[in-house]
Amino acid sequence: MSRGSRSRKAFAKKPSATDSAPKIRATAAMTVTRVTRSLPRTARATVLFADLRGYTGLAERLPPAQIVPLLEEFFSVLSSATAAQHGKVYHMAGDAMMAGFGLEPAADGDAGARAALTAGHRMLEIFGAVAARWRHELGVEAGIGIGLHQGEVALGTLGPPGRKHTTLVGDTVNVAARLCGRARAGEVLLSCTVAEAIGGEAGIALLDARLMPFLQLPRFELRGRSEPLDIWCVPAVERVSV
Repeated sequence: MSRGSRSRKAFAKKPSATDSAPKIRATAAMTVTRVTRSLPRTARATVLFADLRGYTGLAERLPPAQIVPLLEEFFSVLSSATAAQHGKVYHMAGDAMMAGFGLEPAADGDAGARAALTAGHRMLEIFGAVAARWRHELGVEAGIGIGLHQGEVALGTLGPPGRKHTTLVGDTVNVAARLCGRARAGEVLLSCTVAEAIGGEAGIALLDARLMPFLQLPRFELRGRSEPLDIWCVPAVERVSV
């Protein structure tokens, strides 16, 4: 017998892994259970985005350990103003914050809009003094830009396993963030939905006379949206005098 024949014969006799594996036979029909998740709660609410202006220069100029207490003071101003108007902070990251107003089950959506506007105006007032101290002690310029929009939001629970948190999701959040990005330091930009919730032009005129100044701005075009938004601005005192 040749060497090639012996090799082929030995290979043919070698048992395969499948031959030695135990045979599993189904004894009953398999049952597949599909888990149905309930849809998240939705509500009409006012979303507020606030962002620290001047942070890039601040981070470049100061060591990281010195920036931490500044951010703590910044977020303390924002969260305190939010809580004072019965709002809730849903997200803080980097130098920005997102809060929601009017999300309680029995809350009045229009009251939520007024609360968000009052909170935003209060943030500008309080942080004005903080920014002046930073300028004097650290030689840095800082301010807050704020955007407000009212509409439907979903309360979603998102995040990695074991670290999920409730946040706001939807087009309303996106528009509020875009308005915040458009706002200059010392400005609150609010959309037409917020203006309508506080009473339209008459409500704005009333607030303008009693609490805060308003400026109507050119319509704001958002990429991806079919129609531009009517927007108003609530400037800080120093912005009005410019």
